[in-house]
Amino acid sequence: MTVSLLIFFAILFVLVCVLRVARIGALVAFLLVGVLSGPYVLDLFKLTDTWTFLGDLGIIFLWFTLGLEINMRRLWDMRRTIFGFGAAQVLMVAFMMFPILMGITPWSVLGCIMVALLLAMSSTSEDMQLLTDRNQLNTNMGRQTFSILLFQDLLSIPLLAMLPVFAGKSFNLGATAIDILVLSVALVVGVVVVGRFVLNPLMRLVAKLKSREAFLLTIMLNIIVWALVMNWMGLPPGLGAFLAGMLLSETIYRHQVSAEISPYSMLFLAFFFIALGMGLNLPLLGENWYVILAGVIGLVVIKFAAIFIVARVRHVSVPDASMIALILAQGGEFGLLMLQTMKASGIDALPVAHQEILTAIIIISIMLTPILMAVFDIMRRRGWILSKYPMRTIEDIDKSIRPVVIICGFGRVGQIVAQMLAAENIPYIAIDLDANAVMMGRERGFNVMYGNTCSDAVLRDFGLSPRRTRAVVVALDNIATARNTISTVRNIAPRVKIFARARNLADTHELLKQGVTQALPETIESSFFLGYGVLSHLGISDAKIEHLLDNLRADNYSGIEQTIADRA
Repeated sequence: MTVSLLIFFAILFVLVCVLRVARIGALVAFLLVGVLSGPYVLDLFKLTDTWTFLGDLGIIFLWFTLGLEINMRRLWDMRRTIFGFGAAQVLMVAFMMFPILMGITPWSVLGCIMVALLLAMSSTSEDMQLLTDRNQLNTNMGRQTFSILLFQDLLSIPLLAMLPVFAGKSFNLGATAIDILVLSVALVVGVVVVGRFVLNPLMRLVAKLKSREAFLLTIMLNIIVWALVMNWMGLPPGLGAFLAGMLLSETIYRHQVSAEISPYSMLFLAFFFIALGMGLNLPLLGENWYVILAGVIGLVVIKFAAIFIVARVRHVSVPDASMIALILAQGGEFGLLMLQTMKASGIDALPVAHQEILTAIIIISIMLTPILMAVFDIMRRRGWILSKYPMRTIEDIDKSIRPVVIICGFGRVGQIVAQMLAAENIPYIAIDLDANAVMMGRERGFNVMYGNTCSDAVLRDFGLSPRRTRAVVVALDNIATARNTISTVRNIAPRVKIFARARNLADTHELLKQGVTQALPETIESSFFLGYGVLSHLGISDAKIEHLLDNLRADNYSGIEQTIADRA
């Protein structure tokens, strides 16, 4: 067992490193290690109930992550692109896929409709990673691609709701459509109501404890409760996890939830793809390799053509339309999830062998996307294609997501800085772990959110960027937390200017050693203002007082270091 684990992790390490260098997502590495360690290759592990259970947990966490991305405010702000471009893309792909599936497969009409919709979905995780790695997420092309992916995630609600119908051999189209519409609307309304009036107060109580363990357990409990509720209603547990994510996306704690759950989500997601790789029937796939090859080529070609047509109809430029179509031309995790959920739920609307083939087609198309993008880039650079259309970068102007200044800590110092920035119309965002301060600040109109400023994921999620962020204000009263925050900021944006608040001279010197631009000891500066008033009252001129204060501040307050005890 020990040797098997060693070989397993060695293979996984090598695959992750190699594919990362090749700019291919880690999900492909998890799939491959599952195939290699499975019963058909190295036979390191069998697909036991344990692996299946871990894979089921991965499904739950992936649904939760997808739900966490669907925020009602974001949907409303991007509604035209999401429900225009996104809906048109899915419908066009499904419209082109359906007659082909009806002609070449023995599936029912419902089966062809479902598979066409599943294949219309793309890989959110891989596409977002590709856009980020290529620094194209903030371009016009990147924003439109993101909108389409967001619509696809939103579409998963009615598609999930259709699974119980999918178990039957026939159905009433009108009644089913009404049921799905009612359920989808009820879920969305429930998210808004429960998130605002139940979950927000609950998370606020937990946040007051300032316990990371309690916060994380609350998230886990929320996922499990909603998964059980959906299962009790006869719906897939994944829908409950998806709903749990949507509920938390409507709270002020969304960014912190994402940061806390991300490592566990990735871990269980890895188990899902490893179990998926182990479960692939390689002999069956080998016998049908020509079907899989034709399926992959057909999927990529049809999706590329459909998305390119829709993009051009919407007056997207030829280069951007080509990039959007190529990035979205693969299958996605949603299709894999639906196929696995069908298998786990005993839904046999498709033959098991056909499900295996569809799974292989989607997996291979996901693996091909980075390769196709690399080939596209080479051909573009050499002028073989689109040489008459230079690419243009359009910066994202959403200031609530990309602030110019980030304030870490929203106590009295952070609030005053925020007021000054707001007075000059400078976009900022403040972050604090004190739920009461966050709620009171938001009631007063401040752009403040709940989050841990020591977390790399939280700061990135709130818009800390080497290119866009111009300053970071560290207004924390705990020197250890301030140090960790500064270190995290430096890892993300090494050259950004950091202005820190310190309690005394010792803290000031410690923060300056970490490379902050300015660290002001608040006790000493408040003493200076007090002394200024006394001297002015005694008749000392303003010029003399300013000269005195300049001397005292010189060389990091060296003029007072020997005469004033370093106490608050």
